[in-house]
Amino acid sequence: MQNFSTSPIHLVGSAWKNRALISALVRREVVGRYRGSMMGILWSFFNPILMLAVYTFVFSVVFKSRWAGGSDSKTEFALVLFSGLIVFNLFAECINRAPSLILNNVNYVKKVVFPLEVLPLVALGSALFHTIISLIVWMVAYLVLFGMPHATVLLLPLVIMPLILFVLGLSWALASLGVYLRDVSQVIGIVTTVLMFLSPIFYSTSSLPEQYRPLLQLNPMTPVIEQVREVLFWGRLPDMGFLMIYLAASAAIAMLGFAWFQKTRKGFADVL
Repeated sequence: MQNFSTSPIHLVGSAWKNRALISALVRREVVGRYRGSMMGILWSFFNPILMLAVYTFVFSVVFKSRWAGGSDSKTEFALVLFSGLIVFNLFAECINRAPSLILNNVNYVKKVVFPLEVLPLVALGSALFHTIISLIVWMVAYLVLFGMPHATVLLLPLVIMPLILFVLGLSWALASLGVYLRDVSQVIGIVTTVLMFLSPIFYSTSSLPEQYRPLLQLNPMTPVIEQVREVLFWGRLPDMGFLMIYLAASAAIAMLGFAWFQKTRKGFADVL
């Protein structure tokens, strides 16, 4: 039975060697999602605009929510909320798809030459495309409503990088588990829904009672959402010490997830 390398060097080498394949598969996924619709890829712009409008209406008009530490402006609330939602959607899209990545590509499992380890990278690439579109919508809205965005926006890739590694690690692990345990996709759907409301997307951490704040900090999405808001909306520098710790932990999770995937993939063909 073939053994697959779990080395991080092999991971980087595989991603680089198969970069053309990954790019082609990402393009196919993005285009395929909107194939047959009248507006095609334009839906990727309309979807975030629509969600921004809906969430803003529900939370700022119906519930009359205001951001703690901010002003009473509904547009401010909308952009602060949307910045957190963009980050969470990146996480949720990858994690929700991860358990079915192998199940939906059974034909690749039978092909020894196909690098199955790139499938989570393809899913991440597709999610990042939609994240970038949402960020463009956010930037245009900020430019129209508040003027030129803060220079700290340039630090956004640095803030997002730990999340990307964290998502990749979970995706590799869940893609493997999804082959052996078919209930994983159902559990993950529930978990991501719960996490959305336990993350500081629709409210700030400071608005919670003191005794509940440590619980919110246990959510791995809480710090990255807050750091993204710092650089994107408030124009503050991120906590570099925290980012380095988060980056190291996420890199470890990515390597462990990849190692688990490589160790268990030899049984995929037998199960499928």
